[in-house]
Amino acid sequence: MGVLAWIVVGLIAGVLAKIAMPGPDPGGVILTVVIGIAGAVVGGLILNAVLGRQGVSGFDLPTVLVATLGSILLLTVYRFVTRQAV
Repeated sequence: MGVLAWIVVGLIAGVLAKIAMPGPDPGGVILTVVIGIAGAVVGGLILNAVLGRQGVSGFDLPTVLVATLGSILLLTVYRFVTRQAV
């Protein structure tokens, strides 16, 4: 996938993760995109390790779902880390 596709999938996944887990998070749209892109990578790695197949392969529904699940996981970790620091 190209860089622009990663950014678009990351934005979609980050927004879906934010909808699934509403609450106050600092960072706004930029952090949402970063968590979404990182979530796509994490979700793809987990799916690859568990099922032995590529999780993030193109701009399609399975890719967005895997990226969203990874984003939810990262958002949970982010909230846990920032809550512990305060």
